[in-house]
Amino acid sequence: MGSAQMRERIDTYIRAYNAFVVAGMVAQLTPDVVFENYVNGVSNASCEGIAAFQCMAERAALLFSEREQRITGVRVQLDSVLVDIAYRGRLAEDIPGGPAAGAELNLQGQSEFWFDGGLIRRIVDRC
Repeated sequence: MGSAQMRERIDTYIRAYNAFVVAGMVAQLTPDVVFENYVNGVSNASCEGIAAFQCMAERAALLFSEREQRITGVRVQLDSVLVDIAYRGRLAEDIPGGPAAGAELNLQGQSEFWFDGGLIRRIVDRC
């Protein structure tokens, strides 16, 4: 798979994420996808398999009234693609011990994507 095809797969995944279309996100993934999320180096979410990913993505979508990931940089590495992300989201509900509904989050982070057979097989998000 060439870098242009990997970039298109990532772009399609992020467009679906921004539009809250979980089915569009899932369509970009292998059945055995692995997802990991780290905040300040600490894991706060992970799952394996497309059903678990879909469930997690559907729950996460409910937390936000709006959200947007914007790609600010892309580096194709030996076996993955590292994407710099500017993230903005508005909470739809209170986060226990955290921000209240209506709060806007603005974060900078990275997402790393690995591929298998033309689909995304692993995603690691870091902020």
